[in-house]
Amino acid sequence: MDLSAAVWRKSSHSGDSGGQCVEVATNLPGVVAVRDSKDPNGAKLAFTLAEWKAFLGGVRAGEFDSLA
Repeated sequence: MDLSAAVWRKSSHSGDSGGQCVEVATNLPGVVAVRDSKDPNGAKLAFTLAEWKAFLGGVRAGEFDSLA
């Protein structure tokens, strides 16, 4: 998938301390892309809008709290 047109923004849940930072790009039709801000040329993940909404719903519901 070509993500060269992605406009990346840092997640509002990422801190400014240089730790674990996630960037998302939501400007691509039908896709939400995710990458590690510390490695912008590294691996990127792409999700459909439905997958992304399901993930966010799980985060909000605390489904992943036990992984921390």
